[in-house]
Amino acid sequence: MSHKEKVSLIEHAHSNISVSRQAALLDVSRASIYYTPRPDPEEVRITRAIDEVYTSRPFYGSRRMKDALADDHAIHIGRHQVRRLMRIMGLEAIYPKQKPKTSLSEPSHKKYPYLLRNLAIARPNQVWGTDITYLRLEEGWAYLVAIMDWFSRYVVAWNASLTLESNFCIAALHRALQDARPEIFNSDQGTQFTDNDFTKILIAHEVKISMDGRGRYLDNIFTERLWRTVKYEDVYLKSYRNIAEAREGLSEYFQFYNTLRRHQSLDNRTPADVYCGNQRSNQNVKKILPPTLSNLSTITVLTSRTT
Repeated sequence: MSHKEKVSLIEHAHSNISVSRQAALLDVSRASIYYTPRPDPEEVRITRAIDEVYTSRPFYGSRRMKDALADDHAIHIGRHQVRRLMRIMGLEAIYPKQKPKTSLSEPSHKKYPYLLRNLAIARPNQVWGTDITYLRLEEGWAYLVAIMDWFSRYVVAWNASLTLESNFCIAALHRALQDARPEIFNSDQGTQFTDNDFTKILIAHEVKISMDGRGRYLDNIFTERLWRTVKYEDVYLKSYRNIAEAREGLSEYFQFYNTLRRHQSLDNRTPADVYCGNQRSNQNVKKILPPTLSNLSTITVLTSRTT
């Protein structure tokens, strides 16, 4: 277990075992139980700027990120510091060929094949996709995971965490599967999604697991667009102080996003309208494939059209 997981097991009001003894049994320092790290204000300022640049230009690596910070935010730091902060934030530049788009893969974890090649996505709960993004706070940073139905853009479940450990993704998955089950669940090969505790839940629910190959960043394009929308329409406007505020505010925003925010790509309907089956009979096939990225497979999505 991680240090945070060990500390979470300690019961301060235990009637028989003192906190000191619990700390010794769990092999953690007693002082660390009460210590809350305070983020460096300057580092928080830099990470906030990195977040803004990356949200608008996710293809920037550490070199161009360093230049953008200097030009747009008057932040003059070295490339190595930029690279370190991007790694902490879970950010990685999008490349068409060389690298996966987000979190690093764990070699010991089982990888699953990509199942969406030339697949026509024609109905709700056919394909769900998931991804993680950095979530900036005034008092530091956190991470946000969302599970989205690709046909309707409906956010089935989401969760926020102060760390990139798998638990918050597993909690979101449990929440999503309470009311529905997809035929295929797609993710990148990040450690959170290849974790056996995560994949065994999908297997138990008889869900086919699909994972993006290296360089297939557009395979999760719907969730990438969601991150941009959430940040510009909510996170940047409200500037949450801490994760408690973020969870409360995002709960309101995702309710708005699902039930009130209309999408042009959904024929000006809301994700909830489409996800719950309020579909019109005439349909049009729309293929998502940028002409400059022909090495990527075509994803075919059926969307409604007004007669």
